[in-house]
Amino acid sequence: MNWKVLEHVPLLLYILVAKTLILCLAFAGAKVYQRKKLEAKQQKLEAEKKKQSEKKDN
Repeated sequence: MNWKVLEHVPLLLYILVAKTLILCLAFAGAKVYQRKKLEAKQQKLEAEKKKQSEKKDN
């Protein structure tokens, strides 16, 4: 067995942890972006419905 490889294990673990953290943050950011986009779309639809109902009342 090559014991020199084992000297680099902590560094490799740190790299793996950093990569995992970056990926998690990226997915969370994408989720937040999608939610905000969806909420804006829903608010726009509600505003249009409100406008249409006001037109019907008049």
